[in-house]
Amino acid sequence: MINVAPSPDWTVPQDWEHFTAVDHGVWDHLFDRQTRLLPGRVAPEFLDGLKRLDLTRPGVPDFARLNDELMALTGWQVVAVPGLVPDAVFFDHLANRRFPAGNFIRKPDQLDYLQEPDVFHDVFGHVPLLAHPAFADYMQAYGRGGLRALEYNAINRLSRLYWYTVEFGLIRSGDSLAIYGAGIVSSHGETLFALDSASPNRIGWTLERVLKTPYIIDDFQQNYFVIDSFDQLLKVTLETDFGPLYQRLAGDRDIPIAAILPADMVFTRGDQSHVAGARQPV
Repeated sequence: MINVAPSPDWTVPQDWEHFTAVDHGVWDHLFDRQTRLLPGRVAPEFLDGLKRLDLTRPGVPDFARLNDELMALTGWQVVAVPGLVPDAVFFDHLANRRFPAGNFIRKPDQLDYLQEPDVFHDVFGHVPLLAHPAFADYMQAYGRGGLRALEYNAINRLSRLYWYTVEFGLIRSGDSLAIYGAGIVSSHGETLFALDSASPNRIGWTLERVLKTPYIIDDFQQNYFVIDSFDQLLKVTLETDFGPLYQRLAGDRDIPIAAILPADMVFTRGDQSHVAGARQPV
């Protein structure tokens, strides 16, 4: 991690030249490992984003080049930050179609776990879907919603929406499920676990259910929420007045992690069908 004092918006120059040959080698190793694993598991829109943004080039991406491609597609850009940024700063960046990416990469002995998101997680995991118009608009809507959530003291609620969609979301893809959350697509272990393990719950996504469900940050997830489409995610987010929703949920208890409610649509292994309110095989 480079030691540069951030600006008021916490951005720093990417200074692409500061990445070493070892850094680029780590990116290439992680990139090759994930791109071999993801076909047939990840949402097609993610793979399309990789291709359209020319992220198959070797080495840590140069943000200047990457932003030329991304701006032309959806008006987004990637900005370098030294690490995690305050909530208000993060939301403001998203609300203005800027995605903050950590300006460092993990060490060779940290390939499978890093506590703080690095440039591989942020760029490989998040940026390809920013080339998809509906998801790009959803991310901006989330940023604007985050700024409002600060006024309602409701960040704890809204963070769950980000966690269970942007970071660890699943999506219907034809007759099966696919991953799209950055925390899954950038992780070799969770890419396998999220779709193949019998351990986690895979639950049909509803906004209120997600806002009432805590999450864990130091292990694979025990809940994954399944959206029907990115258009669904955007539509619900734009059409919901979150203020009254926060107020109504303020007195409700959280749903325990890994709990299943009678109203949940649960996806199980097998051939998939679509019957509301039933267990859904996948």
